[in-house]
Amino acid sequence: MCGITGILDIYGKRLIDRNILDRMNESQHHRGPDEGGLYLEPGVGLGHRRLSIIDLSTGQQPLYNEDRSVVVVFNGEIYNYRKLLPELRGLGHVFRTKSDTEVIVHAWESWGEKCVDRFRGMFAFALWDANKETLFLARDRLGVKPLFYAVQPDGMFIFGSELKSLIAYGSLRDELDPFAIEEYFALGYIPEPRTIYAGTRKLSPATTLTVKRGVLVPEPRQYWDVRFTLDNQISDADAEAEFIERLRESVRLRMISDVPFGAFLSGGVDSSAVVATMTQISNEPVNTCSIAFSDPEYDESDYARQVAERYQTLHFFERVESEDFDLIDELVRLYDEPYADSSALPTYLLCQLARKYVTVALSGDGADESFGGYRRYRMHIGEERVRSALPLSLRRPMFGLLGRMYPKADWAPRIFRAKTTFQALALGSVEAYFHSVSIMRDEMRSRLFSSSLKAKLGGYNAVEVFQRHGARADTDDPLALVQYLDLHTYLVGDINTKVDRASMAHSLEVRGPFMDHSLVEWIASLPSHLKVRKGESKFLLKKSMKQYLPYDLMYRPKMGFSMPLAIWFRGPLRDRVRKALLGDQMLETGFFNADYLHKLVDHHQTGIRDYSAPIWTLLMFEGFLRKRKNCFLCA
Repeated sequence: MCGITGILDIYGKRLIDRNILDRMNESQHHRGPDEGGLYLEPGVGLGHRRLSIIDLSTGQQPLYNEDRSVVVVFNGEIYNYRKLLPELRGLGHVFRTKSDTEVIVHAWESWGEKCVDRFRGMFAFALWDANKETLFLARDRLGVKPLFYAVQPDGMFIFGSELKSLIAYGSLRDELDPFAIEEYFALGYIPEPRTIYAGTRKLSPATTLTVKRGVLVPEPRQYWDVRFTLDNQISDADAEAEFIERLRESVRLRMISDVPFGAFLSGGVDSSAVVATMTQISNEPVNTCSIAFSDPEYDESDYARQVAERYQTLHFFERVESEDFDLIDELVRLYDEPYADSSALPTYLLCQLARKYVTVALSGDGADESFGGYRRYRMHIGEERVRSALPLSLRRPMFGLLGRMYPKADWAPRIFRAKTTFQALALGSVEAYFHSVSIMRDEMRSRLFSSSLKAKLGGYNAVEVFQRHGARADTDDPLALVQYLDLHTYLVGDINTKVDRASMAHSLEVRGPFMDHSLVEWIASLPSHLKVRKGESKFLLKKSMKQYLPYDLMYRPKMGFSMPLAIWFRGPLRDRVRKALLGDQMLETGFFNADYLHKLVDHHQTGIRDYSAPIWTLLMFEGFLRKRKNCFLCA
């Protein structure tokens, strides 16, 4: 895994300041501590930080074609590069290295922008073709690897693996995007293509960007999308057998490495399935890594230990105290923009542990989205039955009234917490799902935001992100619709962002077999009853793994990677929360309603309501504001 960055003069061939390019490159040193390299010619500069995984001796970047007219900087892995080598050699290309990076250069020469259609992997790369005076950027289909870019007022196009490299350029606009603020407080992350800074963008998954001199606003091009056809008439038994073979192939491809590798083992079915599959492929014991929590409510280490013992892995685990509050500021530093998934903290600790023993780790990420693993999917299916039975013209007034009248009852047993369900039933399918996943729902954001911020929003609502994707989903199946939405929002903006930054902070490469695009396409062809059946999620995955994993592990309630936020904010972090959320930093932005901030904090800390998720979201935003001030002073 690596870090890439660069500068292109869109207007002409002004000299690129080597010191600036080096500063941008070194800001991502953690992504590639093994080697660094720069490429400069008039009007173009590319930078690369390398974490050596494949072809340790000759895979240095930037990397060139035979006559050095094409140069590439690359972050990620092309898993099928060995399969592409004979075809490219047959087309006359000469390879000087054994690295997957060189395949990108020659694939571009032969197939141009369509080269990405041939790649199977996780990647973000930038390629400069001097003959065509073209900079070509691309991001992998599932958005595993990140890529940020901006067009500067002076006509310089800049890009990087992380926002910090763009900030290091020195003149990036630091104006905050009000639409990004709205999206962040709704979802806990800022979905593609927006970033927290106006004028700075993320390249969306499965998207390329071709930048030519004289074209000031390049247009991204989407080259792939998943389609939930649900038309594969396969039997249960045949589906189980084919899934096992497809998972084995995906895992095998991700075990190609010239450095020590292993796997995360949380004790859940997803990572356990990956480990079980790895042990069938490897001739050596597999390294597995887990962390254990002192609080039994959040600890899955016994289940991880069962799998490790069954497959005789070299199992490493550490017991950590959840009250490691110093890491909060470290998380703020890592993510560069507001990011509010509290599981980033244990993920950081897991990556820290894994890097002591391996350089590459396989994970179970992506299985929930493809196999329907989240509880909210089952709830959405149930709500859809009601929505389909009654027209919106009846549901909206009836359930809207019930939603307004029914009391909020976080303290009550789940069966009595009907307010959110009533509110969802008054909405359309896409809007209801957005409502169910929002950290702060519309009413709360309206009360939180100041009049001036609302004026800047001009009526914009983050639900438009879901509506935009929902319009392209091309399915009326309730489960497939929300899976499609999550694959384009939550998986990319939350899960992949979390894992990329946490792993790269420790120079660790993480590979996700469940995010192989060909496997995702095949699962999307299966009918939804193979994913959720009779209220049981991940039906096919669990049935397929029944001979490989303990029954109790697969059919226990899903725990997640949670932290005891509610307790923290009423106890050891009580004063920190009050100082951060009610201090000058937040109020000086002019974004927030001071009275409502006081109400959130007071009601949570007195036990009237559980506002732990909104408070964490606000705490991360306040941390970002502090870091932003320091970053732009130093840049």
